[in-house]
Amino acid sequence: MKSLDAKLAEIKANPATRAFIIADAKDADMAFGVRAPGPRSYLSARGERPARFSPEVWNRAEFGYRNLPEFLDIIREIVHQGIVDIMLMSAYVNEQLSIQQGLFRNSPVTPAVRANDTTDVWVVRHGCYASEPAQPFRTTTIDQIQCGQMQCDLDGGEFPGANLGLYSVTFVNDLEQDRDTLLRFKEFREEAERKRFRYFLEVFDPNVPSGLPKEKLGEFINDMIIRSLAGITEASRPLFLKIVYHGPRAMEELAQYDPKLVVGILGGSAGTTYDAFKLIHDAQKHGARVALFGRKINNAEHQLAFIEMLRLITDGKISPEEAVRAYHGVLQAKKISPRLPLEKDLELTDQAMSYDGSAHARSNVAVSENPLRKPSPPGVATAPAQPVQALTFAQRVESHAWPLRANGAPDFSQMNSAQRRAYDQQRLTRKFG
Repeated sequence: MKSLDAKLAEIKANPATRAFIIADAKDADMAFGVRAPGPRSYLSARGERPARFSPEVWNRAEFGYRNLPEFLDIIREIVHQGIVDIMLMSAYVNEQLSIQQGLFRNSPVTPAVRANDTTDVWVVRHGCYASEPAQPFRTTTIDQIQCGQMQCDLDGGEFPGANLGLYSVTFVNDLEQDRDTLLRFKEFREEAERKRFRYFLEVFDPNVPSGLPKEKLGEFINDMIIRSLAGITEASRPLFLKIVYHGPRAMEELAQYDPKLVVGILGGSAGTTYDAFKLIHDAQKHGARVALFGRKINNAEHQLAFIEMLRLITDGKISPEEAVRAYHGVLQAKKISPRLPLEKDLELTDQAMSYDGSAHARSNVAVSENPLRKPSPPGVATAPAQPVQALTFAQRVESHAWPLRANGAPDFSQMNSAQRRAYDQQRLTRKFG
């Protein structure tokens, strides 16, 4: 039995269990393109893979990102480590590792594939897709995930690929937009049930201004999840959820509602090591039973050690603060330069919650500060962060020189060329100064 199935059974049988599911999200090639494999500061034990570069253009060190073969080596290494329960990949990577190489055949790790790629994860360089209301979209098909081809005919046998997928929805508080999102979700569920395909549901925060105050965002997401799942019978329901951690109250509200509903969190941007360790600790404390960390793992100086610390935290063996210090000890022993000095890496930082790292409406995440962090020197006052006031729809319309939709998002279909230039100028100014 895969560790995922054993833990899901244990969680549903005993809500008080410490069983916790950890997933490594290595599906970023469906979002970031060339940058998806991450910085070359960490390579697997196999080391560097050959790459084609013209010396008169740039050298390999200057390029800075891993290539796909190096990325696949890291995935293999993490699967062989056997600590994570799920390895989430793109359909193409799944085909190479699961179908062609049989990487997961004798492993406790379950392969999974991103089953849809809504436009809010199109975070390509110089693109603006992620700043517009998320549109439902699917590149791959369930058959291609399961078997690597258009028609999957197994005659009752096992799937050579993955039989678990992530389906993502983004609610933006707009009737037409959110209705279309749910209709596409319904189509996917019906197909998944026919093909015996399991999935988990990712619910992103709005990726455009939604008119919701940030302190109310967790309540909106919770209600949309329960409302959307209420019309779904057991045969079509997700195995678990993947959502933004909106703080203790929102997590406990959702987790206590239905003991059969397994709630998980997404990791968001990389941040400090303490951000990641504190997030998984606090989310578990308040009811989460799953964590899916992508960039937090992929940008770590040593991914295997980082994953091991996550497991030690969820097993209750060490605290987040102890884990940061232990992780730095591993880096020192391996003569790996940390991205941040220890004291800086023990700090909590403000993290954007959207996939592209620039959320328009962040939740108020109530995470207590690190008790090991040094206090400010005597006499030095720390200015409190100023709250961002939510604008009314009329205020949003008045403050922009281009047409807006009902939810406050720019209406590109109604813009003339001058209005589009004004919008682009404002967006670029906001992003780059």
